[in-house]
Amino acid sequence: MSQRPELPAHVDIRDVSLRDGLQIERPIPLSAKLELLAAVAATGVREMEATAFVSPSKVPALADAAELAAELPQFADIEFSALVASPNGAKRAIAAGLRSVEYVVSAADGHSRANVGRSSAEATAQIPEIVAIAHDSDVTVEVIIATAWDCPFDGPTSPQRVLDVVSAAVDAGADRLAIADTIGTATPRRVADLIDRLRPRIADVPLGAHFHNTRGAGLACAYAAVSAGVTRLDASIGGLGGCPFAPGASGNIATEDLVYLLRDSGVHVDVDLGAAIAAAQVAQRAVGHDLPSALLRAGDRIRD
Repeated sequence: MSQRPELPAHVDIRDVSLRDGLQIERPIPLSAKLELLAAVAATGVREMEATAFVSPSKVPALADAAELAAELPQFADIEFSALVASPNGAKRAIAAGLRSVEYVVSAADGHSRANVGRSSAEATAQIPEIVAIAHDSDVTVEVIIATAWDCPFDGPTSPQRVLDVVSAAVDAGADRLAIADTIGTATPRRVADLIDRLRPRIADVPLGAHFHNTRGAGLACAYAAVSAGVTRLDASIGGLGGCPFAPGASGNIATEDLVYLLRDSGVHVDVDLGAAIAAAQVAQRAVGHDLPSALLRAGDRIRD
Protein backbone atom coordinates (compact mmCIF):
# COMPACT_ATOMS: atom_id res chain seq x y z
CA MET A 1 0.00 0.00 0.00
CA SER A 2 1.38 3.43 -0.93
CA GLN A 3 2.04 5.81 1.94
CA ARG A 4 0.24 9.16 2.03
CA PRO A 5 2.41 12.27 1.99
CA GLU A 6 2.91 14.02 5.31
CA LEU A 7 0.75 17.14 5.19
CA PRO A 8 1.06 20.22 7.42
CA ALA A 9 -1.59 20.68 10.08
CA HIS A 10 -2.46 24.18 8.85
CA VAL A 11 -2.17 26.10 5.59
CA ASP A 12 -2.61 29.87 5.26
CA ILE A 13 -4.63 30.99 2.25
CA ARG A 14 -4.19 34.51 0.91
CA ASP A 15 -7.15 35.55 -1.17
CA VAL A 16 -6.02 37.57 -4.21
CA SER A 17 -9.38 38.30 -5.83
CA LEU A 18 -9.24 42.08 -5.21
CA ARG A 19 -5.93 42.41 -7.10
CA ASP A 20 -5.03 39.44 -9.25
CA GLY A 21 -8.70 38.60 -9.63
CA LEU A 22 -9.80 41.99 -10.92
CA GLN A 23 -6.76 43.10 -12.89
CA ILE A 24 -7.92 41.61 -16.20
CA GLU A 25 -11.53 42.73 -15.77
CA ARG A 26 -13.16 45.93 -16.93
CA PRO A 27 -12.93 48.47 -14.11
CA ILE A 28 -15.71 48.14 -11.55
CA PRO A 29 -16.78 50.87 -9.11
CA LEU A 30 -15.06 51.20 -5.75
CA SER A 31 -18.38 50.43 -4.10
CA ALA A 32 -18.49 47.03 -5.83
CA LYS A 33 -14.92 46.30 -4.74
CA LEU A 34 -15.83 47.15 -1.16
CA GLU A 35 -18.83 44.82 -1.33
CA LEU A 36 -16.55 42.04 -2.56
CA LEU A 37 -13.96 42.89 0.09
CA ALA A 38 -16.58 42.62 2.84
CA ALA A 39 -17.79 39.27 1.47
CA VAL A 40 -14.26 37.85 1.35
CA ALA A 41 -13.52 39.20 4.83
CA ALA A 42 -16.61 37.36 6.11
CA THR A 43 -15.02 34.03 5.13
CA GLY A 44 -12.50 34.33 7.97
CA VAL A 45 -9.50 34.66 5.65
CA ARG A 46 -6.51 36.15 7.47
CA GLU A 47 -4.58 37.49 4.47
CA MET A 48 -5.71 39.38 1.39
CA GLU A 49 -3.96 40.93 -1.59
CA ALA A 50 -5.88 44.19 -1.80
CA THR A 51 -4.63 46.00 -4.91
CA ALA A 52 -1.56 47.02 -6.92
CA PHE A 53 0.32 50.31 -7.06
CA VAL A 54 1.22 50.18 -10.72
CA SER A 55 0.61 52.37 -13.76
CA PRO A 56 -3.15 53.07 -14.12
CA SER A 57 -2.70 53.17 -17.89
CA LYS A 58 -1.38 49.60 -17.89
CA VAL A 59 -3.86 48.20 -15.33
CA PRO A 60 -6.90 50.51 -15.36
CA ALA A 61 -8.93 48.12 -13.21
CA LEU A 62 -6.69 49.00 -10.25
CA ALA A 63 -6.41 52.74 -10.79
CA ASP A 64 -8.23 53.37 -7.49
CA ALA A 65 -5.52 51.69 -5.38
CA ALA A 66 -5.11 54.57 -2.94
CA GLU A 67 -8.87 55.00 -2.52
CA LEU A 68 -9.31 51.31 -1.78
CA ALA A 69 -6.36 51.33 0.62
CA ALA A 70 -8.05 54.08 2.62
CA GLU A 71 -10.91 51.66 3.39
CA LEU A 72 -8.75 48.80 4.63
CA PRO A 73 -8.32 49.85 8.29
CA GLN A 74 -11.95 48.93 9.00
CA PHE A 75 -10.93 45.26 8.50
CA ALA A 76 -8.46 45.14 11.36
CA ASP A 77 -8.23 41.34 11.58
CA ILE A 78 -6.87 40.93 8.05
CA GLU A 79 -3.26 41.36 6.90
CA PHE A 80 -3.42 43.24 3.61
CA SER A 81 -0.69 43.39 0.98
CA ALA A 82 -0.32 45.22 -2.31
CA LEU A 83 1.68 44.39 -5.41
CA VAL A 84 4.32 46.83 -6.63
CA ALA A 85 6.48 46.80 -9.75
CA SER A 86 9.05 49.47 -8.89
CA PRO A 87 10.59 51.45 -6.02
CA ASN A 88 8.13 54.25 -6.71
CA GLY A 89 5.24 51.81 -6.47
CA ALA A 90 6.56 50.65 -3.10
CA LYS A 91 6.68 54.25 -1.87
CA ARG A 92 3.10 54.84 -3.03
CA ALA A 93 1.86 51.68 -1.31
CA ILE A 94 3.56 52.59 1.96
CA ALA A 95 2.24 56.16 1.79
CA ALA A 96 -1.27 54.71 1.36
CA GLY A 97 -0.89 52.74 4.58
CA LEU A 98 0.01 49.23 3.40
CA ARG A 99 2.18 47.30 5.84
CA SER A 100 3.13 44.55 3.41
CA VAL A 101 4.22 44.83 -0.24
CA GLU A 102 4.82 42.21 -2.89
CA TYR A 103 7.44 42.78 -5.55
CA VAL A 104 7.03 40.54 -8.57
CA VAL A 105 10.06 39.52 -10.63
CA SER A 106 9.54 37.35 -13.68
CA ALA A 107 12.22 34.70 -14.08
CA ALA A 108 11.76 34.91 -17.87
CA ASP A 109 12.88 37.90 -19.92
CA GLY A 110 9.97 37.79 -22.37
CA HIS A 111 7.31 38.06 -19.69
CA SER A 112 9.37 40.52 -17.64
CA ARG A 113 9.60 42.93 -20.56
CA ALA A 114 5.88 42.57 -21.32
CA ASN A 115 4.97 43.01 -17.67
CA VAL A 116 7.30 45.76 -16.44
CA GLY A 117 9.39 46.81 -19.46
CA ARG A 118 12.64 45.43 -18.03
CA SER A 119 14.66 42.25 -18.33
CA SER A 120 14.55 39.74 -15.50
CA ALA A 121 18.07 40.75 -14.42
CA GLU A 122 17.11 44.43 -14.38
CA ALA A 123 14.00 43.71 -12.30
CA THR A 124 16.02 41.51 -9.95
CA ALA A 125 18.56 44.30 -9.46
CA GLN A 126 15.83 46.47 -7.91
CA ILE A 127 15.08 44.03 -5.09
CA PRO A 128 17.59 45.55 -2.60
CA GLU A 129 16.21 49.09 -3.11
CA ILE A 130 12.61 47.96 -2.64
CA VAL A 131 13.50 45.95 0.47
CA ALA A 132 15.34 48.98 1.89
CA ILE A 133 12.41 51.32 1.18
CA ALA A 134 10.00 48.95 2.89
CA HIS A 135 12.15 48.07 5.88
CA ASP A 136 12.88 51.73 6.55
CA SER A 137 9.13 52.08 7.20
CA ASP A 138 8.80 48.75 9.09
CA VAL A 139 6.93 47.27 6.13
CA THR A 140 7.47 43.65 5.10
CA VAL A 141 8.44 42.57 1.58
CA GLU A 142 7.52 39.44 -0.31
CA VAL A 143 9.34 38.69 -3.56
CA ILE A 144 7.17 36.69 -5.95
CA ILE A 145 8.90 34.91 -8.82
CA ALA A 146 6.54 34.86 -11.81
CA THR A 147 6.75 32.41 -14.74
CA ALA A 148 8.57 30.06 -12.38
CA TRP A 149 7.87 27.09 -14.67
CA ASP A 150 7.01 28.46 -18.11
CA CYS A 151 6.83 31.76 -20.00
CA PRO A 152 4.31 32.43 -22.80
CA PHE A 153 7.09 34.08 -24.82
CA ASP A 154 10.27 32.17 -23.91
CA GLY A 155 8.96 28.68 -23.21
CA PRO A 156 10.16 26.55 -20.27
CA THR A 157 11.91 28.49 -17.50
CA SER A 158 15.23 27.13 -16.33
CA PRO A 159 15.13 26.36 -12.58
CA GLN A 160 18.47 28.17 -12.31
CA ARG A 161 16.78 31.43 -13.34
CA VAL A 162 14.29 31.01 -10.50
CA LEU A 163 17.12 30.19 -8.12
CA ASP A 164 18.98 33.34 -9.19
CA VAL A 165 16.01 35.54 -8.27
CA VAL A 166 15.48 33.66 -5.00
CA SER A 167 19.14 34.06 -4.08
CA ALA A 168 19.01 37.81 -4.77
CA ALA A 169 15.87 38.15 -2.65
CA VAL A 170 17.33 36.18 0.26
CA ASP A 171 20.58 38.16 0.12
CA ALA A 172 18.63 41.44 0.11
CA GLY A 173 16.67 40.45 3.23
CA ALA A 174 13.23 39.76 1.76
CA ASP A 175 10.77 38.63 4.41
CA ARG A 176 8.89 36.10 2.28
CA LEU A 177 9.13 34.38 -1.08
CA ALA A 178 6.61 32.86 -3.45
CA ILE A 179 6.76 31.00 -6.75
CA ALA A 180 4.03 31.61 -9.31
CA ASP A 181 2.73 29.50 -12.18
CA THR A 182 1.70 32.54 -14.21
CA ILE A 183 0.20 30.71 -17.19
CA GLY A 184 -1.04 27.52 -15.54
CA THR A 185 1.34 25.00 -17.10
CA ALA A 186 2.89 23.44 -14.00
CA THR A 187 2.29 19.84 -12.98
CA PRO A 188 2.73 18.22 -9.55
CA ARG A 189 6.02 16.59 -10.56
CA ARG A 190 7.52 19.89 -11.71
CA VAL A 191 6.24 21.67 -8.60
CA ALA A 192 7.90 19.18 -6.27
CA ASP A 193 11.12 19.27 -8.27
CA LEU A 194 11.42 23.07 -8.17
CA ILE A 195 10.68 23.27 -4.45
CA ASP A 196 13.34 20.63 -3.78
CA ARG A 197 15.85 22.72 -5.73
CA LEU A 198 14.97 25.91 -3.86
CA ARG A 199 14.91 24.57 -0.30
CA PRO A 200 18.69 24.62 0.32
CA ARG A 201 18.88 28.30 -0.67
CA ILE A 202 15.87 29.84 1.06
CA ALA A 203 16.92 28.83 4.61
CA ASP A 204 14.27 30.12 7.03
CA VAL A 205 12.52 32.49 4.61
CA PRO A 206 8.85 31.37 4.29
CA LEU A 207 7.95 30.07 0.82
CA GLY A 208 4.48 30.44 -0.68
CA ALA A 209 3.02 29.41 -4.03
CA HIS A 210 0.53 30.78 -6.55
CA PHE A 211 -1.12 28.53 -9.15
CA HIS A 212 -3.49 28.98 -12.05
CA ASN A 213 -5.94 26.31 -13.12
CA THR A 214 -5.65 27.19 -16.81
CA ARG A 215 -4.95 23.59 -17.82
CA GLY A 216 -6.83 21.87 -15.02
CA ALA A 217 -3.84 21.04 -12.82
CA GLY A 218 -3.89 24.01 -10.44
CA LEU A 219 -5.38 22.20 -7.44
CA ALA A 220 -3.14 19.19 -7.99
CA CYS A 221 -0.14 21.52 -8.04
CA ALA A 222 -1.32 23.20 -4.84
CA TYR A 223 -1.61 19.79 -3.17
CA ALA A 224 1.89 18.89 -4.40
CA ALA A 225 3.26 22.13 -2.94
CA VAL A 226 1.60 21.47 0.41
CA SER A 227 2.95 17.91 0.34
CA ALA A 228 6.42 19.42 -0.19
CA GLY A 229 6.03 21.58 2.92
CA VAL A 230 4.58 24.84 1.55
CA THR A 231 2.12 26.31 4.05
CA ARG A 232 1.10 29.52 2.24
CA LEU A 233 -1.02 29.44 -0.90
CA ASP A 234 -2.69 32.13 -2.98
CA ALA A 235 -6.20 31.64 -4.33
CA SER A 236 -8.98 33.83 -5.71
CA ILE A 237 -12.67 33.77 -4.85
CA GLY A 238 -14.56 32.21 -7.73
CA GLY A 239 -11.33 31.48 -9.62
CA LEU A 240 -11.41 35.11 -10.73
CA GLY A 241 -8.45 36.57 -12.57
CA GLY A 242 -5.32 36.03 -14.59
CA CYS A 243 -2.35 37.96 -15.96
CA PRO A 244 -3.05 40.68 -18.56
CA PHE A 245 0.54 40.50 -19.81
CA ALA A 246 0.70 36.74 -20.39
CA PRO A 247 -1.32 35.47 -23.37
CA GLY A 248 -3.55 32.58 -22.39
CA ALA A 249 -3.16 33.07 -18.64
CA SER A 250 -6.47 32.75 -16.85
CA GLY A 251 -8.15 31.06 -13.96
CA ASN A 252 -6.52 31.43 -10.56
CA ILE A 253 -7.36 28.44 -8.41
CA ALA A 254 -10.62 29.23 -6.64
CA THR A 255 -10.38 29.89 -2.92
CA GLU A 256 -13.44 27.78 -2.22
CA ASP A 257 -12.16 24.86 -4.34
CA LEU A 258 -8.84 24.95 -2.47
CA VAL A 259 -10.61 25.06 0.90
CA TYR A 260 -12.71 22.04 -0.11
CA LEU A 261 -9.59 20.07 -1.06
CA LEU A 262 -7.50 20.95 1.98
CA ARG A 263 -10.29 20.62 4.51
CA ASP A 264 -11.11 17.11 3.30
CA SER A 265 -7.41 16.22 3.37
CA GLY A 266 -7.23 16.94 7.09
CA VAL A 267 -5.48 20.30 6.70
CA HIS A 268 -6.90 23.16 8.76
CA VAL A 269 -7.61 26.47 7.01
CA ASP A 270 -9.11 29.67 8.38
CA VAL A 271 -11.66 30.06 5.58
CA ASP A 272 -15.28 29.00 5.99
CA LEU A 273 -16.40 27.13 2.89
CA GLY A 274 -20.02 28.27 2.86
CA ALA A 275 -19.00 31.90 3.23
CA ALA A 276 -16.43 31.48 0.46
CA ILE A 277 -19.09 30.18 -1.94
CA ALA A 278 -21.29 33.13 -1.01
CA ALA A 279 -18.37 35.50 -1.69
CA ALA A 280 -17.88 33.88 -5.09
CA GLN A 281 -21.48 34.73 -5.91
CA VAL A 282 -20.76 38.36 -5.01
CA ALA A 283 -17.68 38.30 -7.25
CA GLN A 284 -19.66 36.86 -10.14
CA ARG A 285 -22.28 39.59 -9.86
CA ALA A 286 -19.57 42.27 -9.65
CA VAL A 287 -17.86 41.29 -12.90
CA GLY A 288 -21.04 40.31 -14.72
CA HIS A 289 -20.00 36.93 -16.09
CA ASP A 290 -19.66 33.31 -15.03
CA LEU A 291 -16.60 32.34 -13.02
CA PRO A 292 -14.75 29.00 -13.30
CA SER A 293 -15.12 27.86 -9.67
CA ALA A 294 -16.29 24.26 -9.42
CA LEU A 295 -17.83 24.81 -5.97
CA LEU A 296 -19.71 27.84 -7.25
CA ARG A 297 -21.40 25.56 -9.79
CA ALA A 298 -21.80 22.40 -7.72
CA GLY A 299 -21.71 23.46 -4.06
CA ASP A 300 -20.24 21.46 -1.19
CA ARG A 301 -20.72 17.71 -1.28
CA ILE A 302 -24.03 16.28 -0.07
CA ARG A 303 -23.82 15.35 3.61
CA ASP A 304 -25.94 13.01 5.71
